Amino acid sequence: MVELWHAFIKALELIVSLDPEIMEITGRSLAISVTSCSITSLICVPLGSLIHFNRFPGKSVLINIIQTFYSFPTVVVGLFVFVLLSRTGPLGELGLLFTPVAIVVGQVLLIMPIMLGLTISALSGIDGSVFETAVSLGASKTQASILALKEVKFAVLTAVIMCFGRAISEVGLSIMVGGNIKGFTRTLTTAISLESSKGDIELSLALGVVLLTLALMVNLLIGWLQRR
Repeated sequence: MVELWHAFIKALELIVSLDPEIMEITGRSLAISVTSCSITSLICVPLGSLIHFNRFPGKSVLINIIQTFYSFPTVVVGLFVFVLLSRTGPLGELGLLFTPVAIVVGQVLLIMPIMLGLTISALSGIDGSVFETAVSLGASKTQASILALKEVKFAVLTAVIMCFGRAISEVGLSIMVGGNIKGFTRTLTTAISLESSKGDIELSLALGVVLLTLALMVNLLIGWLQRR
């Protein structure tokens, strides 16, 4: 127990001293996850609006399928991206496997169902007359959709932040398609996994504290947005 306490103190010292390796890994993790969430938001918020405000056969089935993929295993997504980007895969010639781009692609596929489903749920919570009234007053469907999204902007922001938390905390996908290469594709979760297996408890704890701090900040921000 004493050794664990000393390791924890050493980990805090590494964080306070802004250890270059910790800063590098943290910065890369944030950059990858923010990029993934940004791309996903640009795709899923308009797509979610399109699904919600239009009637078509199988709509309820489609929404159920989207919600089913909320808990899609990260290693399965990683396997799909690995096969897609491997040398023998359809996109193998691009040479993206074991790069940060591969991790971004994987994270986008991982969090897309969550972003899409939560956007649809957020829009379901407003009065349908908002969209219909806007259209009847001469607005296009696109303009009416934008107006509806403004009504649920805090719910949509909450979805974005939840997706960020999901992206930055996953590990299986990042290892499979990123390769956990030092100085290139190593993220907080993959570094914790590696350093723990090597017996470097101090660095593992330091990275774990950083990850927990980020998770706490995400939860606090979600709570603030929900109160709004």
